Amino acid sequence: MNVWLVAATVLLVGLLPCAWVLTRGRLTEALVALELAGTLVTVVLLLLSEGFHRSSYFTLPLVLAALQFVGTLVFVRFLGNRFL
Repeated sequence: MNVWLVAATVLLVGLLPCAWVLTRGRLTEALVALELAGTLVTVVLLLLSEGFHRSSYFTLPLVLAALQFVGTLVFVRFLGNRFL
């Protein structure tokens, strides 16, 4: 086990508070927690790809980073008036 895999494991623990806020918080707080969880998952996937020395694994986190931001904008634009 190398330092990249240890860092990915430590960051996965950071998803627990996000999950707590997603289930217990108001909708605006849940949206922020979802954004943070997406960012954490992106960084964890990047760390895992570096830890396993697989450059082909870099594609998924890069696509996730781009689509996560766009998905949040779409959510706020179309559903934000009803729920926020």
